[in-house]
Amino acid sequence: DILKSLRTIDYIKPNEIPNIDLYMDQVTTFMDKHLQSSKRYDDDKLLTKTMINNYTKNNLLPSPEKKKYTKDHIYLLIFIYHMKSILSISDIQSLLNPLTDMFFGPDSKLSLEQVYEEIFRIEKEQSYEITKDLVEKLKLSKESFADVEKTEEEEEFLKIFSFVCMLCSDVYMKKQVIEKLIDEHAFFQKNVKDVKGTKENKKKEKQE
Repeated sequence: DILKSLRTIDYIKPNEIPNIDLYMDQVTTFMDKHLQSSKRYDDDKLLTKTMINNYTKNNLLPSPEKKKYTKDHIYLLIFIYHMKSILSISDIQSLLNPLTDMFFGPDSKLSLEQVYEEIFRIEKEQSYEITKDLVEKLKLSKESFADVEKTEEEEEFLKIFSFVCMLCSDVYMKKQVIEKLIDEHAFFQKNVKDVKGTKENKKKEKQE
């Protein structure tokens, strides 16, 4: 049942995003509607005005033009949504700053829309492998503690607990890889230093 529910999670396709710029209320309504399948609880808020304002303040998202958000803003918000449950704000900033510098706006040779489409095409193709890996982990969890005497209730709990621990370990290891890529890649470090330098300059200007 869980695996079936995962199949219902889909990404927002570019042709579903309005070709007109949106006000903030329209952005939150759009995201809430199109990411409905990824909610854990019905009353979960996927994106709020406060979140969007914070993303802009933390340099994750370029400021809107006359209070309106473009399709490129929407693409970045979707990336942020998928990254924020795993990565820190500073790590997301390190990843998205160069992306924004290179591909945000109408003047870039490769559009942010093309980048977005390719990333989610790859992820869609990987969904089968992810499902296969989940099934293998579930099989291992069923075989855990096989030689230990236990009640039916204890056996059921240990099976689920083993499965959850394996999934946590998988996420933890991949998170470590992501953080090392960010920390050790010179390009990401350059952007972090640039952002820090800009913030320090602003502080000095205020003090002066």
